[in-house]
Amino acid sequence: MSSLLHITNGDSFTERLKGLKLKGDIITWREMLCEGKTETNVGSESFWKTRFEFLHKNYKVTKSSFIEKTLKEYRSLCNHKQQDHIVLWFEYDLFCQVNMLAVLSWLKANRKYAEIALVCSGKEDQTDKLYGLNELSDEKLLDLYESRTILSQDDIEYADYVWQLYCSDNPIRLENLRDFGEFQFEYLADALHSHLQRFPSIKNGLNALENRVLDLSATTKPKSRRQLLGTILKNQGNYGFGDTQFDRILTTLKPLYSSFNPVRLTKKGKEILEGKTSYYSCIRDNDDYLGGALKYNYLYNTDSDRILKL
Repeated sequence: MSSLLHITNGDSFTERLKGLKLKGDIITWREMLCEGKTETNVGSESFWKTRFEFLHKNYKVTKSSFIEKTLKEYRSLCNHKQQDHIVLWFEYDLFCQVNMLAVLSWLKANRKYAEIALVCSGKEDQTDKLYGLNELSDEKLLDLYESRTILSQDDIEYADYVWQLYCSDNPIRLENLRDFGEFQFEYLADALHSHLQRFPSIKNGLNALENRVLDLSATTKPKSRRQLLGTILKNQGNYGFGDTQFDRILTTLKPLYSSFNPVRLTKKGKEILEGKTSYYSCIRDNDDYLGGALKYNYLYNTDSDRILKL
């Protein structure tokens, strides 16, 4: 076994990394902890039970599939005990940043003596574009690897602390974090700001992402649901979601559409988008979690950029 271990953000990048012929074994972190309930004790039996229940209920993930794809890979990570150098490959978006926090929390508890380094893609040129790892050339990826960030013990403890806050039942504690600049996580502040905007807005009961979906539906006038999904994926900002996640959002918002082929909002859908009425009471789900907090126990004030507890 190599003394080097790579932990990647997903299967497609794992395949890419194999092509770079770097030394070391590769483990894929197959989770989407930015959605559904999370618990602080990453890797525990109750942690995986909670995750399976969410994925099964909302994405129809079967037990056998969960064991095969997620748990087997996690057990492989547990069995890699000898590596004294661990490199994490993650991206700037919310999806990746939350997974990164969880992995660092696990490493803090289980790999105390390993040197942990981070390769995190995002701002890679003079433009405003943020790049995913798979969008970069092999040469650029090798450059990022050579200049990887060696995380200090303080960095790792901070990531673990932020993970604890993400899993707590009160997102206001996350909102009050102000010391991001003291640690080596360039994209974490923006990702967590996007996370907080996922609580329903005071304006109309929909969160920032749901409002964006309605807005793109009204302004770009897609000819089909598929075209709408493509438009949303390209214009989602720094969430890093895939089509299955947006498909779930569209299913939730379905009553606000009179048609998906072509895409048309109902009168109520337009009124909600314009802030003339609220969808809060219709969309409220008492079992919908963002991290450790119930989504509909809080409201987001878009004017003050603050979270309010109901």
